[in-house]
Amino acid sequence: MRRPRPKLRLRFDGRIAGMGTSSGTRIVVGHWQRSPFGPFSDVMLERADGERLLLAPSRETADFISDTYAFDAVHVVPVDVRVIGDTWTVSAGPLDLRFTTGRRGLLGLLLCAVPATLARRPAWSALTDWPARLLLRGVRTRSPVGDGRREWYGARDLRPVRTVTAAYEGTDLGAAAQVEPPVRFGFGSVPRKPSVTRVTTTVALAPE
Repeated sequence: MRRPRPKLRLRFDGRIAGMGTSSGTRIVVGHWQRSPFGPFSDVMLERADGERLLLAPSRETADFISDTYAFDAVHVVPVDVRVIGDTWTVSAGPLDLRFTTGRRGLLGLLLCAVPATLARRPAWSALTDWPARLLLRGVRTRSPVGDGRREWYGARDLRPVRTVTAAYEGTDLGAAAQVEPPVRFGFGSVPRKPSVTRVTTTVALAPE
């Protein structure tokens, strides 16, 4: 009898920005400096009517992300993210987004003290799952995801998002708001309050 191969673990290092808008659209931006696909960025949106969209820069990244999370539509479009100081500028097909971040709070300072080698360990993410749920509504640090995979988040920094300017297909999405209701991409959790989290994400593929 053939034994299944051990799970292959893929690691992504970067930042996740999550924010709501007064129009009801919630936006999650992944900005990955290091990944199995090289540096790239992607955007997940959930509209006020519940439609879930993925904007990804290549078919390869679109297929991987859509196999891991749940979407109603997937679009392969150029995704450009530029960060200058506290200002982020995001251009992703029909989405134009600009937001600014503020100073770290106490939790952000504590997360900065977590060593990178520790944040990369799934055991650390498992240990911090319940404290994260208690401190940050809507956040989890481990979960099963799509296609038989498992995922862990190891956070190393947290900054609040202060201001948001966003338009989709030329229509203004309104000012910054809480991520409420929570997004429904699967394990695409972000804090209820708009924020940017520096994170190491580990995805374990299902054995063949």
